[in-house]
Amino acid sequence: MACNPAPDTFGKLDLKKWRGDRGGCNGVRATLVPDFRAEIQNLKGKTTNTIGELLGRPDINQIADRNQKFYIYFLEKGSHCDQPGLKSNSRSVAIRMSAIGLATEVTFQNGLP
Repeated sequence: MACNPAPDTFGKLDLKKWRGDRGGCNGVRATLVPDFRAEIQNLKGKTTNTIGELLGRPDINQIADRNQKFYIYFLEKGSHCDQPGLKSNSRSVAIRMSAIGLATEVTFQNGLP
């Protein structure tokens, strides 16, 4: 079986640019926020594998209660860029993944949820 390459776009969101700005450290993700917001409803219900394929590996994979987890993507440069592992209060988006591996909620915040 051949693997298909990850798509370059998801609706209006340029996934190639999103994935290329690991941690939001280059400032590209911040410019993509309006396009990301436009696709939130289309992200809900997607599997963990699909989210990872679309948006790339999360900057932080946080385990939550009852076998849920958050995929966290930073939207702007912060302390996490210069010193990985250091707590950052930069703007981020968190995608809550249910115990059965489906995206159920997308939230924006400063730092971690």
